[in-house]
Amino acid sequence: MTIRVLFVSTGDVCRAPMAVGCLRVLVQRARRADAFEIDSAGTYEGASGQPPSLLAQEVAARRGYPIRDLRARRLEPADLARFDYAMAMDRIQLAAMRLIAPGPHTERPQMLLKYVPVQGIREIRDPFGGTTQDYERALDLIESGCAGLLEHIGKEAALPGRDASGDGRSRTPQLRVVHSRD
Repeated sequence: MTIRVLFVSTGDVCRAPMAVGCLRVLVQRARRADAFEIDSAGTYEGASGQPPSLLAQEVAARRGYPIRDLRARRLEPADLARFDYAMAMDRIQLAAMRLIAPGPHTERPQMLLKYVPVQGIREIRDPFGGTTQDYERALDLIESGCAGLLEHIGKEAALPGRDASGDGRSRTPQLRVVHSRD
């Protein structure tokens, strides 16, 4: 069973690609990379085809998250039906995602920070056009959100009946999140 995770930000050039890089590394450390499909998209199509912003690339690379290969793309309604987890960075993306989601999938989009108890913080501010520190703060929250999401997925995958066939016979082993800045 492939677990599909989609990160959505405005232009798909800062927060969403940093989240892709972060989650890729986390699932590799958990030795589960083959069980995941991780992608990103943006609600604004003006950046389609562009690589992540230079500051996003630099900040992510310093933490061991290679994202240089990613290219921005526009969010499509079909994405929200296809991906198991559709994660918004802020309320603007969440609203846009729910607006275009096909009927039965309008509740699938969620805020990434839903999976981490960050006191008083519900969304990840867009660092685009900001300083290196703005990107660092965004990535701090993204790391926490990705670790919390992966922990949630691991618990959900370990529940009886959560397998590709739907017959409840097999169980996916629980994921172990290993997070460091080394």
